[in-house]
Amino acid sequence: MDSTQALHHYFEASSLAFADRGKYVGDPAFVNVPTAALTDPLFGKERACLIDPTKALPKPVAPGDVSSYDGVCPGGAAPLAREHDTENISTTNLTVSDRWGNVAEYTLTIEQTGGSGMVVPGRGFLLNNELTDFSTVWSASDPNRIEAGKRPRSSMSPTIILKDGKPFLALGSPGGSTIITTVLQTILNRVDLGMDVSQAIAAPRAAPRNGATVVAEPAFISEYGAGLTALGHKLVPSGDSFTSASEIGAETAIEFRPDGSLVAAAEPVRRGGGSAMVVSPTR
Repeated sequence: MDSTQALHHYFEASSLAFADRGKYVGDPAFVNVPTAALTDPLFGKERACLIDPTKALPKPVAPGDVSSYDGVCPGGAAPLAREHDTENISTTNLTVSDRWGNVAEYTLTIEQTGGSGMVVPGRGFLLNNELTDFSTVWSASDPNRIEAGKRPRSSMSPTIILKDGKPFLALGSPGGSTIITTVLQTILNRVDLGMDVSQAIAAPRAAPRNGATVVAEPAFISEYGAGLTALGHKLVPSGDSFTSASEIGAETAIEFRPDGSLVAAAEPVRRGGGSAMVVSPTR
């Protein structure tokens, strides 16, 4: 695939996944999340059948039917679910590895600037106000409806990719619901489009989330807009419509090379730039 086709498939796959997320995903302690079905390769194959290489699907697309699928095209669809994006920008991501090759990927959030405004006495850290991550319109059928003691749905996506059973790439990002698309597009850039990890992070981004339009950084629109618009995608600049931040994500990553060396990478510009460094302990 050329870049336009690869990005078109990324847009469509992301929209299909966001449709399924909105329909089925909530706190598994309160709702029956069909994880086995959603991660079943047959379900994924049936959803992929809907992707047309020549044109974009009308958005929003409907979720897949987890109660009836066999991997054969075409698949049925469940009724539309309403997706609410209330996640905000006060999230941090850390990617850490030691000299033995152990790796941790950690995403944490207080949701909005200052969180709840409450500090734990004697400890000095803020409590979050992540109640806003519940669906803002209550519906009895919504798995992310607000309930006492329930955890809201989150987009945090700390990711470690293995190759031959060993870490190959660890990455994650802040960015509300654009966390998911940031991580996915960076993997696409690194694994499928042949960029090195620093290029994959720095490359301009778009955030397809099953809406009528795709929020994209202006540089992305300049580079890829003509080809993707011709396929039916409607791109809008991130600074105009993504109200919680003008940038999409703010990533950190570590790549593990075959010779045992590591590459640490972070955002060069977005949100003031990230930090990637090597810390050598004193012996």
